[in-house]
Amino acid sequence: MVIGKKKFYNSKTKTSASHYQTSRETVEINKRMNELIAFINNFQELDIETEEAIKKYFVKETFKKNEFVVEEGKICSKVCFIKSGLVRRFYFEDGEDITKWIYTNNQFIISLSSFFEQKPSFEYFQACEETVVYSLSYSDEQILLEYPLFSKFHIKQLRLYLSKINEFHHLYKLMNAQEKYLYLLHSFPQIIQKAKLKHIASLMDISQETLSRIRASIN
Repeated sequence: MVIGKKKFYNSKTKTSASHYQTSRETVEINKRMNELIAFINNFQELDIETEEAIKKYFVKETFKKNEFVVEEGKICSKVCFIKSGLVRRFYFEDGEDITKWIYTNNQFIISLSSFFEQKPSFEYFQACEETVVYSLSYSDEQILLEYPLFSKFHIKQLRLYLSKINEFHHLYKLMNAQEKYLYLLHSFPQIIQKAKLKHIASLMDISQETLSRIRASIN
């Protein structure tokens, strides 16, 4: 007859292992938020309390290629910071999709009026490749805005964003096709390197054939 061996439960071992796992998770959370924290600190220096709050309320998400981050007719429920990837903002006009912008690493993506007013979006945001973001829900943003340093960052970032949009649209209209391409090439090289030609052409409001000729003449 074989007598089974009795298992002895070691509570200290389990507690130690659990603590180790929790510590590893904490380190991973702190590590993965480095890009976001560094970006915010460039605008507004944060204290430890605000940094910890940001790490608590921002959530890591992954969007597959062609997956929508925001859809027309639905409320934009979160603002996202791109850790890695590519996201296209567009809308439909007479059955044709018009590219308004292409977002790359270390940029925030948000459908402004939809998010701030919590009303249906008139535009789409779609991942052009697998895209990893840190997202902040509308309700959690309201909590973070109670932190003075995050609120200061929020105001600075929003003012800069609106200023740059206004400046971009004014200057972009005055540029010819080649000047637009060179502007994107020098200021936003990731768009030129990673986006589809048809999306770049749409963003520049030119045909793909014209874009191909411009690229050939520059190269």
